[in-house]
Amino acid sequence: MKGVSFLATVTILALASYIASAYDPSPLQDFCVAINDIKSCVFVNGKFCKDPAMVSANDFFFYELNIPGNTGNKVGSNVTLVNVDKLVGLNTLGISLAHLDFAPYGLNPPHTHPRSTELLVVIKGTLLVGFGDVFVFPVGLIHFQFNIGKTNALAFACLSSQNLGVITTANAVFGSVPPINPDVLINAFQLDKGVVEYLQKVFAPK
Repeated sequence: MKGVSFLATVTILALASYIASAYDPSPLQDFCVAINDIKSCVFVNGKFCKDPAMVSANDFFFYELNIPGNTGNKVGSNVTLVNVDKLVGLNTLGISLAHLDFAPYGLNPPHTHPRSTELLVVIKGTLLVGFGDVFVFPVGLIHFQFNIGKTNALAFACLSSQNLGVITTANAVFGSVPPINPDVLINAFQLDKGVVEYLQKVFAPK
């Protein structure tokens, strides 16, 4: 009986450790500027740390947030993401930012961030996301933004991860590689076979 109890305790601790590791860890130093240098001896959050003596103010600046994104695409929206890959000073800080531009009736399709909660602030225009000027999407929740106005819209999103990840629902379901069996999609979404085949063709990776 003691062996079973011990095994259960170890399993629970292992699970708790796995769950905890799904989030950005708290930094143990003031900063760890990311650098793609395999000779570095410190590897944190998937990035190597730049030698602190070589860090400069430019490692903490991003200059493109004032530039409107190109919304001339099929969904009529553009996301300028500022994550650790764009701003190396974010490494280990557990935060990122996104600038979202919408043409009239532009859509940021349903998607999810597997590693981040998102706090969206509408700066200009009217977006269908919920209610009010500020809206929060808990980590992993499928969400979208849709410009229901006749003018351009602008929003900023603060995200609780340096590398939030994004999974666009339609692409993941209908454009997966290898493709999901059409019979599964027909039954899961209660769609005709022709509709499923069309959607798989539309969302197939280019």
